[in-house]
Amino acid sequence: MSQSPPVAERYQWAKKGDINAFFGLLLDNLSGLILLVALMGFRFGFPTEFALTAMVPGTALGVLVGDLIFFFVALRLAKRTGRNDVTAMPLGLDTPSTFGMVFFVLGPSFLDGKAMGLEALDAAQRTWHIGIWCVLMSGVLKLVLAPFSEKIRQLVPRAGLLGSLAAIALVLISFIPLLDVLKHPLPGMLALVIVLTTLVGQIELPFRTPGTLGALVVAGIVYYILCGVGGPGYHWPSTPEVQWFPQKWLEAWQFNWLNDFSAALSYLPIVLPFALATIVGGIDCTESAVAAGDEYDTRTVIGVEAVATILAALSGGVIQTTPYIGHPAYKAMGGRAAYTLATALVVGAAGLVGFFSLINTWLPPATVYPILMFIGLEITAQSFLATPRRHYPAVAMACLPALAFLALMIPGQIFGDDAMSAAGITQDKLANEGLRASLQTLTMISSGFILVSLLWAWMLASVIDRRLNVASWVMFAAGCLTLVGVIHSPLPGNRLFIPFGPESFGDLVLTATYRWQVFEFAGAYMLTAAVLAIWSRFLATQESPADDRQFDAHASQEIAS
Repeated sequence: MSQSPPVAERYQWAKKGDINAFFGLLLDNLSGLILLVALMGFRFGFPTEFALTAMVPGTALGVLVGDLIFFFVALRLAKRTGRNDVTAMPLGLDTPSTFGMVFFVLGPSFLDGKAMGLEALDAAQRTWHIGIWCVLMSGVLKLVLAPFSEKIRQLVPRAGLLGSLAAIALVLISFIPLLDVLKHPLPGMLALVIVLTTLVGQIELPFRTPGTLGALVVAGIVYYILCGVGGPGYHWPSTPEVQWFPQKWLEAWQFNWLNDFSAALSYLPIVLPFALATIVGGIDCTESAVAAGDEYDTRTVIGVEAVATILAALSGGVIQTTPYIGHPAYKAMGGRAAYTLATALVVGAAGLVGFFSLINTWLPPATVYPILMFIGLEITAQSFLATPRRHYPAVAMACLPALAFLALMIPGQIFGDDAMSAAGITQDKLANEGLRASLQTLTMISSGFILVSLLWAWMLASVIDRRLNVASWVMFAAGCLTLVGVIHSPLPGNRLFIPFGPESFGDLVLTATYRWQVFEFAGAYMLTAAVLAIWSRFLATQESPADDRQFDAHASQEIAS
């Protein structure tokens, strides 16, 4: 008599490990929302109430939809495979995109609006519309490319895509929050060490308390003790007037933002590389989940993030959503599917019900931003670990344009200060000609630095692989992009332009002041492309390095000689 096959154990989608996983994913998402509101307010003077009522609800809605879908995808996978240890794919706000949108799209467009003579609220409305367009186009690009995700990954080397992420992670996600963390070093350093010890050192807190939650609680207590004793720079926050169930974001469904497409057009070259990077990130996330035992389909994962991003944009969201790379970590915590469901409900409710304003007020940045620093360090480390060792120089080279942005950030804030403007002091009026030239060079290197990082790393990775013909085409493309300001634009706000044109085109035509600089940059790329193309003709019979060991051996010989 034959025995029937064993019945699979019923899937328990909620386990004790979901508690740790929930706090990790929740705080990652909340820190992204806090970052959006704080940076826009503190660094650009953006109206906080407008951000809370217009931008935050739709952004949170994207997280709600994406994590809910992944919850049900996990249930379906468990049912199909009969396994009871399936962990849902985590989804949240894309941290590199948050910084990119704030520093290169939302902040500059708000300042441009004010420079045009718009009142603060009108400039904020225009900025919101630009943000909607950028996130919508990111979602559409993801949706279109989802079926071809593997082809994209094969076309662009990891050093290019991950190198540009490493640049953003190291310079923006890790360094800039460090300034806010160490404004209050007692709680800030404490939170940072707890986060790094638990998440990098893998040393548990007592009672298996999640490291992010432990850092928040312990450093938060220290922060408010210092507020209580009147420490310099420590003040009790004033309780905000909460707008329960905000309605402003619903105006996005009136589609008034359609009229501002022309204003958003110049920012798309900045935003779309982020979308492309999240597609590759989604592929990597899926592969890491498969390695951990959960066989998700790559097209489904990227399709979900595309749908969540598009719905967020249509609802007024200004940050794209993406799967998080930490699926194996959440699985190791014992998480199943409940943690994504809980995160979806709490983050969604925080934005749509309106109590996020309380969280934004009462969570000190010094206790939250260490989480962002960990994310930045982890992305940087993963960018190297996920890249072939011979391509490490290409990843490092990708960081150089971001360093130019960092070097220009403080001088840019100084010249943009009201006191300097009132005195009529601008960069062009500096007496030191060499300093003026250096600042202008930094401006051009940092303009469109995300795409510059990708192209430079792509070029060097191709050279390392002895594919000089590919490197030549990459440099030729960079030269073409320079001629229209997609990269290396010398104009304020990194604006696009055309080299020549009739006067009726107005500011779209590049002025003679900057024309030689642009032509020299573009010419440098074109000349380099030609040299590489000719050089490739003489390389056909040479043996190319097959793996990292051969490359390391060749590099050691060069150093020794």
